[in-house]
Amino acid sequence: MSQADQENVHPVTPVYLGRYLLSHLREYGLLFALIAIMLFFQVMTDGTLLKSVNITNLFLQNSYIIIMALGMLIVIVAGHIDLSVGSVMGFIGAFSAVLIVQWELPVALAIPLCLALGALIGAAQGYWVAYWQIPSFIVTLAGMLIFRGASLWLLEGQSVGPFPKEFQALSTGFIPDFMSPGFRDGLLALFEVRRINAGALVVGVASALVVVWLNLRKRQQNVRYGIEEEPTGFFVARNMIVAGALLFVVFKLATFRGLPNVLVTMAVLTVIYAFITERTTIGRRIYAVGGNEKAAKLSGIKTERLTFLAFTNMGMLAALAGLIFAARLNTATPKAGFAVELDVIAAVFIGGASMAGGVGQIIGAVVGAFIMGVMNNGMSIMGIGIDYQQIIKGLVLLAAVVFDVYNKRKRG
Repeated sequence: MSQADQENVHPVTPVYLGRYLLSHLREYGLLFALIAIMLFFQVMTDGTLLKSVNITNLFLQNSYIIIMALGMLIVIVAGHIDLSVGSVMGFIGAFSAVLIVQWELPVALAIPLCLALGALIGAAQGYWVAYWQIPSFIVTLAGMLIFRGASLWLLEGQSVGPFPKEFQALSTGFIPDFMSPGFRDGLLALFEVRRINAGALVVGVASALVVVWLNLRKRQQNVRYGIEEEPTGFFVARNMIVAGALLFVVFKLATFRGLPNVLVTMAVLTVIYAFITERTTIGRRIYAVGGNEKAAKLSGIKTERLTFLAFTNMGMLAALAGLIFAARLNTATPKAGFAVELDVIAAVFIGGASMAGGVGQIIGAVVGAFIMGVMNNGMSIMGIGIDYQQIIKGLVLLAAVVFDVYNKRKRG
């Protein structure tokens, strides 16, 4: 560190672990909850949960939920809600089937058209919410009914498929191994496994190193600006847990079929949206709108435009989720996306978003979606009926909201 930097370093008050955890319970509580839930189902399913094939299925089954949770977080942070995402998802899947299967349009042309239509649907709903001040609950409830009916009309009440292989690759495809056979054979001998995707393993190691480096960089910035420092022991333990979990998951994927295409899509989108919400002016303004719209407007923020963009973005992500869902099923059905909006909204609230707006993180939404996904998967493996599954998920959602309200009152 240069002498100029040393002069700019502000003293940091020592932090005790207990007080630090209590003050950051929202962030770290999610991580601990996910680990506890995974360990519970790993034991209850006799080790099935963390098998390579099941981990791959977890990503394939929950990809569209996670993708829509990214957009839903922004909508909720802005102080609104979108009940139409499940219907829009199903409608875009139906539209893609008409374009690709019935009209035989090239996949490379159909996908951009579907994404554009999704963005247009989101923009139409955002227009009424932003510029006419109609409550988002009403507008998107109407959208849910409209696009549910539109799916039935477009498919004429029947399933349409199958899709070509290049379209199915959106969901069921895997990134090919780019490493040489000699390097791969060396890893096979080292880890004593029958097969391994060396490229996936290298990507996983690189990702773990990047995560640790970013955390170290953020810690140095906190020290420089006098922000409350995370206890050193806890910082090291947290990074070891995150990096270890990432390496474990990637190793499991590498010994099966490698990295699924949807995992790469989710990872890229998560990084992009985390950067937008945490590092850009537009991200900070969205939080300001959700925190206090009148104050944000008085400070010069164009609140209507931000709300409009939030719904437009949600429509585009719902369209992408619809394409991935249709590709996974290899067919478009009139009932696709039914009640999916409930899982998406639940994932965002479980991930720490506030009902009042202005609070929430992209990583929290992703973790919340994984909590829902692990619960669904674990309960299904255990043979728990869908009736009990719905009850348990409802109780978990209620507990997350009660926890949010309790934290607000405690801080107040």
